[in-house]
Amino acid sequence: MNTFDGKPLYYLDIEADFNDESEVDFIALVDKPAIQKNFLKFGMTDAPIWKQSFNEEEQIVSGPLMLADTPIYRFDEFGEYYVMFNADSIQKIVQKYFKKGYQSNVNLMHDPTRQVDGVTLFESFLTSKKRGIQPMQGFEDAPEGSWFGSFKIDNPEVWSMVKSGDFKGFSVEGIFNYKRTEDAGNTTPITKDEQIMKDILDWLKEIEL
Repeated sequence: MNTFDGKPLYYLDIEADFNDESEVDFIALVDKPAIQKNFLKFGMTDAPIWKQSFNEEEQIVSGPLMLADTPIYRFDEFGEYYVMFNADSIQKIVQKYFKKGYQSNVNLMHDPTRQVDGVTLFESFLTSKKRGIQPMQGFEDAPEGSWFGSFKIDNPEVWSMVKSGDFKGFSVEGIFNYKRTEDAGNTTPITKDEQIMKDILDWLKEIEL
């Protein structure tokens, strides 16, 4: 079984089928992004001087939403492990996300009781050398196939929290299929519970041997 930093490493994927439940359906504003990359805040506009006299702000945050081939540490009832997405999975996730119109599905700190209005993803791209799409300035080391985006924040309360530093990045949430990384090319999805049980059985077989 593949590992990272001595812990199990799993590959996350979704089904492209529109009706399948696997998907990313919300993006959270968080204080500590799992991908360990903060977004950038944009304040004063580049509008003509007469507009700047009104102290208008763009109220935009931009940054990485998902980094390809980057292990992410997790700790839950199954213990400690890492997960990651490859470029193909991220592309499927992004395409399905937009097909379902989730651009305004935003919450704070992954708390379903703190869904917010007035925060919308209006700009999005996947890095691709083949198509000449480079990472955002400041994130030049982002792996090929990473997802970047910009949110317009019209919610005064949320924008105030962003300016004060309460939120520093993005974190996606959804339902994923878990696979061991060496099985990443396998098109048969399995649940996280099934994969964990499969690993336990594999470990028991190794002990028996």
